Amino acid sequence: MPRYWLLKTEPSAYSFERLLQEATTPWTGVRNFQARNNMMEMRLGDLALFYHSSVAEPAAVGICKVAKTAYPDFTQFERDGEYFDGRAKRDKPIWFMVDVAYVEAFENPVTLARMRAEPRLVGMALLRRGQRLSVQPVMPHEWKIVLDLSKSPD
Repeated sequence: MPRYWLLKTEPSAYSFERLLQEATTPWTGVRNFQARNNMMEMRLGDLALFYHSSVAEPAAVGICKVAKTAYPDFTQFERDGEYFDGRAKRDKPIWFMVDVAYVEAFENPVTLARMRAEPRLVGMALLRRGQRLSVQPVMPHEWKIVLDLSKSPD
């Protein structure tokens, strides 16, 4: 049985449309220990809500799946890169990533406002005050509710 996750990204950095075109991508650049630990818990075939953040109307826009389990994030070693970490060594990496693959787009994106208005999602990690993790777990009942919401425009 798959586990469920939410992956946040700014569409200007990596959009769901780009994932559709590329089919699979490494989920690089995560630099928060809890988010990294969440990725290290992911198993092949786990499903994730693809969530666009830092836009006028943040929303879950579709589904992706874990196509490759956690392995060292190569961007930590790129000296001129945005995600370089001088503490990381090739034989002792700090940061990890997974590969994700496109599954499907939502007919109706499920906005943050819509999730907040849904009383059955009150405990969802995304909706907790101060929650900023880019990789977070989603409980099975929350997953089902979000999928149900994606089927109707209201």
